[in-house]
Amino acid sequence: MSESSSFILDDQEIPFMPGQSVMQAALAAGVFIPHLCYHPEFRPHGSCKLCTVKINGRPATSCTTPAAAGMEVESNTPEILDKRRTLLQMLLVEGNHFCPSCEKSGFCMLQALGYELGVVAPRFSLLYPARPVDASHPDVLLDFNRCILCELCIRASTEVDGKFVFALSGRGIKKHLVVNAESGKLADTNFSLADKAAQVCPVGVILPKRKGFAVPIGQRRFDAAPISAHVDEFKPVAPGERP
Repeated sequence: MSESSSFILDDQEIPFMPGQSVMQAALAAGVFIPHLCYHPEFRPHGSCKLCTVKINGRPATSCTTPAAAGMEVESNTPEILDKRRTLLQMLLVEGNHFCPSCEKSGFCMLQALGYELGVVAPRFSLLYPARPVDASHPDVLLDFNRCILCELCIRASTEVDGKFVFALSGRGIKKHLVVNAESGKLADTNFSLADKAAQVCPVGVILPKRKGFAVPIGQRRFDAAPISAHVDEFKPVAPGERP
């Protein structure tokens, strides 16, 4: 068995194995750190910044920072929690997130983190970007309005499916998800519901048709218990099991 060490996370000792990040070690120990772009089957990305913690007094993304013995990590402090709420607020107003009418309600990580962190009302002006829905594919609806630029679908399509269906276009506030087809339509790609890219979206962008609201509201993943109670679902995957 590999030798393990430990660091301190909010006064709790967290063991880690060589090669684990702070995030992976925390999740493996059953301690939830909020995140959106992290996925246990993929290499860390660090784009959403929700997992930012303070390590020895300095901010760092916990998903990309290798764990080291003797680290002192802060996660659930008023300062850090307030910054996470601000990030969530910015994500919520940047897109068009209408939770009561969204098919992903109860399964959406953005919504679940909003509840977890007590985000209950808009703090910034809504931008209402114009992002047409793509219903061209026979089995999948793309609602670009809900994209949070986590790039999970891009990584899954590239690294697992080998299809390169999705990409990002534009810069800054104009950056947005696009489909790699001359027409820009999902129907003109070889995308399939069996693809890994169809399964990793943490919000409601990629939706299977004819299955909406199959699970009643109130019986969904995050309805019965908060997202932090699902920590086992986010525990790291062994390197040999990664795509």
